[in-house]
Amino acid sequence: MLAAHGLSLRLGATPALQDVTTELRRGEITAICGPNGAGKSTLLSCLAGLLLPDRGVVMLEGSALTGIAPGNRARAIGYLPQHGAVAWDLSVGNLVALGRLPHGDAAAGGAEVVERTLAALDLAALADRPVSALSGGERARALFGRVLAGEPRWLLADEPLAALDLAHQLAMLARLRDAARLGAGVVLVLHDLTLAMNHADRVLVLSEGTLDQDGPPERALSRSAIREVWNVDAQWLGEPGARALSTR
Repeated sequence: MLAAHGLSLRLGATPALQDVTTELRRGEITAICGPNGAGKSTLLSCLAGLLLPDRGVVMLEGSALTGIAPGNRARAIGYLPQHGAVAWDLSVGNLVALGRLPHGDAAAGGAEVVERTLAALDLAALADRPVSALSGGERARALFGRVLAGEPRWLLADEPLAALDLAHQLAMLARLRDAARLGAGVVLVLHDLTLAMNHADRVLVLSEGTLDQDGPPERALSRSAIREVWNVDAQWLGEPGARALSTR
């Protein structure tokens, strides 16, 4: 379990999180949604241990995250930022292989994992291409591959689908569902409410740093919740798993 207990954090004079408490479970895809500036990326960074809250604690499988050794934390949590940076112009294959470093097998037993990851993300043909020669969508998939190759128990990603075309969005969602099915906890920041409704098991809705909704998509993204948080009158059309959002 990955849990936030009473997280509060100010960024400068702005309260970014206010007393956020939630317990996330492995085997599920959890989407974090909310308007711009609601605290979504801040919450994800706290769950990954990259930001320390002013108050409250993040617990990973019963232990305070701050008390877990860095190596153990790196094996447990894989984090994909919204705008990933690559310091050196590595090949795609070497970039993905970096995900094996916490396991110490980047050039040994991890080679098979890297090959599987490249194939799963439609990157095998690009394995020798330098990252600088990639399109935005290809780069996003390569960065995601680095995280996925680490086989973390918790996979945290900030807007991982934003730069992808429809086919690669669906392929990445399938990989995320596979990871959850194999027992990982998957936590995604998503702006696209339709993707959250159709693909998440659970949705957290943040509004001005507070946790407004926490539950199954049908409840957390109900018409009344969307009206209250986003100030938009909208309704869901279609069948479960294939919903479309209609606004007026």
